Amino acid sequence: MNRERQLAQAFLALSDTYAAEFDPLHLFHRLVLTCQDLLDVDAAGVMMADAHGRLRTMATTDEDAVFAELLRLQNGDGPCTDSYRSGELASVPDIAAEYGRWPQLATAMIDAGYDSLQAIPMRLQERPLGALTLLRRSPGRLNDDDVLLAQALADSSVLALMHWSAEPAPVDDVITRVQSAIAAKATLEIAKGMVAQYADTSIGEAARLLTAYANGRQVRLTETVHALVARSMAPAAVVEAQPRK
Repeated sequence: MNRERQLAQAFLALSDTYAAEFDPLHLFHRLVLTCQDLLDVDAAGVMMADAHGRLRTMATTDEDAVFAELLRLQNGDGPCTDSYRSGELASVPDIAAEYGRWPQLATAMIDAGYDSLQAIPMRLQERPLGALTLLRRSPGRLNDDDVLLAQALADSSVLALMHWSAEPAPVDDVITRVQSAIAAKATLEIAKGMVAQYADTSIGEAARLLTAYANGRQVRLTETVHALVARSMAPAAVVEAQPRK
């Protein structure tokens, strides 16, 4: 598939809010995977601000606890927070050179094998809502074309989130949409834990099982995780629905 077709399909997937399977959990997951596929980056994550201005992780390309810690360390102080607060790109071409400013983040990134980071603001009409984190295993800035594409993908995702419902939310109701998505993500984390415990597997594998179940049943992932947490569906239903090897 050529790059032009990849771009067209990526933007269509991020903006198709009227598709039956549209889901805020899928939306952010699709965003980070698209960035990993189309940009010169090795990993990506999305963080959105809650009602108190604290950044909450919505999706990552890596379910590993080490990666989650890289994002958590930026809550309150770090390039992602800087990008969220300013509504502008925050570029860290060499994290080792920033050890004096962000010692914990620099140590964690280097230990995980990442040398550089770019934070792209998630915003609506210049109103900052969060940040898209792009990590690379080599030093240097992301090229200008990739920065523009990353911003366009982030903007498309935010617009899709604002239209997630039968009736579009007004601009001044943006916080309601974001908080709904954050609540859905929190429910997903509980559901992943339930499935992981039942199947005696990793959180990453539990996430895969939940996504496969929702896709196979053609239901929204949010519906699946809410049913699990509400105890109207057992973890066994998710695990036993997988094809036997």
